[in-house]
Amino acid sequence: MLEKLGFAQKQRLAYIDFSLMFKGAIFRQDLINRFEVGLSAASRDLTIYKDLAPNNLHYDTKQKRYFLTEQFKPVFEHDAQRTLVKLANDISDGFDAIGDLHFPVEAPSSLNVPDIFIVARLVQAILNNKAVSVIYTSLSSGSGSRELVPHSIVDNGLRWHVRAFDRKSQSFRDFVLTRISKVTLKEAGKESEQAPADDAWQRLIPLQLVPHPKNVKHATAIEMDYGMENSQLLINVRAAMAGYLLRRWNVDCTERGILEGAEYQLWLQNRFTLNKVDNLAIAPGYN
Repeated sequence: MLEKLGFAQKQRLAYIDFSLMFKGAIFRQDLINRFEVGLSAASRDLTIYKDLAPNNLHYDTKQKRYFLTEQFKPVFEHDAQRTLVKLANDISDGFDAIGDLHFPVEAPSSLNVPDIFIVARLVQAILNNKAVSVIYTSLSSGSGSRELVPHSIVDNGLRWHVRAFDRKSQSFRDFVLTRISKVTLKEAGKESEQAPADDAWQRLIPLQLVPHPKNVKHATAIEMDYGMENSQLLINVRAAMAGYLLRRWNVDCTERGILEGAEYQLWLQNRFTLNKVDNLAIAPGYN
């Protein structure tokens, strides 16, 4: 049936599919607003989608809203890596609802591609301020159940993480998406478990980066690479993300810039700014 439809209608159906999968619901008005179609056209699209996938959605007469079902199976393919990158950069190709989400994703790359259904459930939880029960496999304790209240998806330069309040440790932490094997939506998260309460996420710290004093022969080249002004690059980064950025850019974080090797082209000149930052075991040279 899909092959008989025109491009514009496929876009609208893909939008319905994506909205159900990632937001958990869709209003008829969402279609009208997004594609500037009339009420009858929007109703027709929802009817066609229901014909294509009758078990994917149900209509709530009180809320006048379509919700996804437990039997949901996407009609369109939503590639995990491309979806995460598009979410990170607020890019929409017309076949998704990304332009409507304004989703909290920090940044792209990957060691392994996360399961798209895991990502979708976490996105639903974040957008609806819900807690989730997950099966998580950690390096220290193996597989086990955890209750998390997620608020953002993070690209740390190597893996995709979800930033969440962990009810087990009663703290905000990062959890690798590829280590999550099951996600079940639960009740709404408490105010103390939401992003505004995540101090390391809300707190911005200034990093003063300069060409490495020992490993760089022609500092001007590095200044041009990073668009430095007055031989330095000043950037503000979330405290929760600082260690990832310093590792990704191979920034020497020793007090006097003593790390040797061509990979260390930058030195953190204001090392003191890292006081009270947690994830610095991965920052080169920081003890």
